[in-house]
Amino acid sequence: MKTYQAKTVEEALETASKELGFPQEQLIYSVEDKKRGLFSKKVVVNVFEMIDIIKYAEDYVLGITDSLGIESSVNTKLDDENNIIHITINSIHNPILIGKNGKTLQALNELVKTAVNSYFHHRFRILLDIGGYKDKKYDRLIRAARKFAFKVAKTKEEYTFEPMPADERRAIHNAVANIKHVRSESVGEGNKRQVKLVYVE
Repeated sequence: MKTYQAKTVEEALETASKELGFPQEQLIYSVEDKKRGLFSKKVVVNVFEMIDIIKYAEDYVLGITDSLGIESSVNTKLDDENNIIHITINSIHNPILIGKNGKTLQALNELVKTAVNSYFHHRFRILLDIGGYKDKKYDRLIRAARKFAFKVAKTKEEYTFEPMPADERRAIHNAVANIKHVRSESVGEGNKRQVKLVYVE
């Protein structure tokens, strides 16, 4: 985190933009109370870098596992191309953190994402994985998606998957994107959102 002081927020952000080499609209920042001097007042702007966001997310994850009495470690990779923060958790109690059908992991992911987004007042895409669980699930979903997509193309009958989180729906959309005569679309609201495969001429 770097701190900048100026007469206005705009001036502080302009200075930060020039120093860090990022456009102002890409800066992630918070504004503190104005510091008043005898003859002037200044605005204090804290500008965060990605390393700050990642550190906060990692500490939050470890705080949760510690509160559960589970000793764990984390490894984080930043997917610059898709702007996703991937956090992998490793512990001797991975099944507990994953939960039945990955429900505990999904809840943990939402909790961490909400905490980070609220703290930095900015939307981040955060994906948690535990012991490679997510990668294995993506593989299963991709195989199933292609299987049912070819079936839809042949029978012309729609197919709808069970409700699943956004990252898993995205895996299905990508898997069937180039299959002829099949279109994928997300339907439903909230945690009941599903992927539907539809035949197209």
